[in-house]
Amino acid sequence: MSTELALLGWTLVLAIVQILLHSTMRTQETGAAYNASARDGEAPPPGKITARLERAKLNLFETLPLFIGAVLAAHVAGAEGTLTWWGCWLYFAARVVYVPLYAAGVPMVRSLVWLVSMAGLFMVLYALLSNS
Repeated sequence: MSTELALLGWTLVLAIVQILLHSTMRTQETGAAYNASARDGEAPPPGKITARLERAKLNLFETLPLFIGAVLAAHVAGAEGTLTWWGCWLYFAARVVYVPLYAAGVPMVRSLVWLVSMAGLFMVLYALLSNS
């Protein structure tokens, strides 16, 4: 298996971790009974960190389909190489770093880390498109 596909797999694991982080924090706030119910009533507002974890998760989910498509397309097209290797590492590492920065409420640096993840995604797309 290529490094790019392995990093895609680890990015999917990160997505699951982010789902579990947010849902665990939210269950602690609302209680297991509410979480297991039909949730017809209003839930209390999420706490600050729980809300941040949800936004970090949703932020990942905005670019994750693009990353998946780019990595798979580059693999199928035989466009994997130095550019895709670095691009996948940048995307994955930045997404990992992004979660605690967002949870801690760190401004500016969090946005710069997001830009690094986007640079990684663009590197994979560039490798794919320049291969055609």
